Amino acid sequence: MKKSKKSQKGVTSNDKNKGMGKEKEREKKSSSLESGSYNYKMFSFFNRKFKINEVEPPSDVNKAFSLFTDEGSTHMTPEQLRRFMSVHQCEVSTRLEDAQNIIEQVVNRRHHITKFARHTLNVEDFFHFLLSDDLNGPIRTQVHHDMSAPLSHYFIYTGHNSYLTGNQLSSDCSEVPIIKALQNGVRVIELDLWPSKDEILVLHGRTLTTPVSFIQCLTSIKEYAFVSSPYPVIITLEDHLTPELQAKAADMITQTFETMLYYPESDLTEFPSPESLKYRIMISTKPPKEYLEVRSKDASEDESSPKDDSDASESDQEDEDFKSLQAGVSGYKRLITIHAGKPKGSLKTALKEVTDPVRRLSLSEHQLEKLAGSHGLDIVRFTQRNILRVYPKGTRFTSSNYKPTIGWMHGAQMVAFNMQGYGKSLWLMHGMFRANGGCGYVIKPDILTRSADELFDPKATLLPVQKTLKVKIYMGDGWRLDFKHTHFDAYSPPDFYTKIFIVGVPADEAKKKTKIIEDDWCPVWDEEFSFPLTVPELALLRIEVREYDISEKDDFGGQTCLPVPELRTGFRSVPLHDKKGVKHKNVRLLMRFEFV
Repeated sequence: MKKSKKSQKGVTSNDKNKGMGKEKEREKKSSSLESGSYNYKMFSFFNRKFKINEVEPPSDVNKAFSLFTDEGSTHMTPEQLRRFMSVHQCEVSTRLEDAQNIIEQVVNRRHHITKFARHTLNVEDFFHFLLSDDLNGPIRTQVHHDMSAPLSHYFIYTGHNSYLTGNQLSSDCSEVPIIKALQNGVRVIELDLWPSKDEILVLHGRTLTTPVSFIQCLTSIKEYAFVSSPYPVIITLEDHLTPELQAKAADMITQTFETMLYYPESDLTEFPSPESLKYRIMISTKPPKEYLEVRSKDASEDESSPKDDSDASESDQEDEDFKSLQAGVSGYKRLITIHAGKPKGSLKTALKEVTDPVRRLSLSEHQLEKLAGSHGLDIVRFTQRNILRVYPKGTRFTSSNYKPTIGWMHGAQMVAFNMQGYGKSLWLMHGMFRANGGCGYVIKPDILTRSADELFDPKATLLPVQKTLKVKIYMGDGWRLDFKHTHFDAYSPPDFYTKIFIVGVPADEAKKKTKIIEDDWCPVWDEEFSFPLTVPELALLRIEVREYDISEKDDFGGQTCLPVPELRTGFRSVPLHDKKGVKHKNVRLLMRFEFV
């Protein structure tokens, strides 16, 4: 029977609290590892000792090593490693120099050799290489998609209420979450602008959120816009300003961003490409209200009425003020690259209209679900040229998120998320935008951009299987280095199991689970699962490790989410992250991916 857990969990190596307590814990852990066992105390007087099992290469790894080395040899040469990478791992572009560099890094790490003295790998070195996610990760880390298509052909990493530090009703507004989002690769930042006398503030209107100044947000965006990606940043503004403050906002934007700011000379009939907009910043919002044009018309009508001298003088001053205001608002309107706004007619009509110029339409998650049921093809067609932004419903007060796949299935480029709202939905968002080197732009699959007669129908259910993904999970390691030995269980080593999910179109969604490995910090599962996929282009592989507890809720052991189209085949080291999406220092799984 499983032993009960401690109610207070230990801290991980990712925690900010790094005091003397952690140093002492490391010393204890080191001495425990050297002794080859972990000691657990029960009821303060029983001492339970558990042997630390050495991490050994799985049989498949040993077979691969033997297959690509000479018979009877105990070492793998650079050329043999190059062949292994090319044939087994399907990395056909691997050069001999690349293999030599891998060997040098592995030998230096394992044997602490500062000068490169050995030019081969033994089987333990080979295993170490396979478990190194920086050398043998599950997806490519470079930008490799075509970046020359129009913006409407990409999924774009998009934030919602990017300035909020917590919930939607009473949390602080700050530039800090904006900075964090940009550092994590988010490319669309949303700011809500509200007037405060002569100042412009950013806050969630009609709530108790404390404001942050607009200029502070702009300055932070300028400083951090391109620290993680060179591709364009789009600022979506929810504008509640007076015409006077719109003119002031335009001055702030132009003076802050200067040449970084992109805006076209005329309305766009097609969006430019991410490649052409490298290191540029764009504004997207509703154009200023047209009442200025009505005011201008009223003024011209007043000219026909007789006026005395005092009236004429006052009228001249009003005209001057109005012309100045009109120029300021016109300047604000000129800065808007991506025009947004509600359709003049019904949503259903707007989706069917062929608009020129192109524009952005915003729908709540609820509106999208409702429209998708009857007008799915129209939404896909609309997003081929225009941009669709989907945002969380207003009742998500805790900054939770919705399932993003319905937006992506319909071609929505901007699936806006609360980046501070941790949870499984946000893990999916992280997974999607690990694609294409994490640059924040992921090109849509052809099924969402091809001609109308071949258009993808998100409601289709009887689709043929395009390919099957085979996932083999061998083992896991690293928890003993990143966690206290009593973190999962006060009285014994953890009992880990892994859950594997496919998330995508409804026909492809699936869930598998490994057996539970009891009392082992380095669990070996050695299990394989198959996932038939009808739309692999939109599939995500979500992996979650749990620690079994018979008396309480199972403990969380780490998670990750990976875009299926980006998976590299062969043996791969898959690093795990905490609940907030922060990568653990040492925790990873050894897995194998294969498409058949």
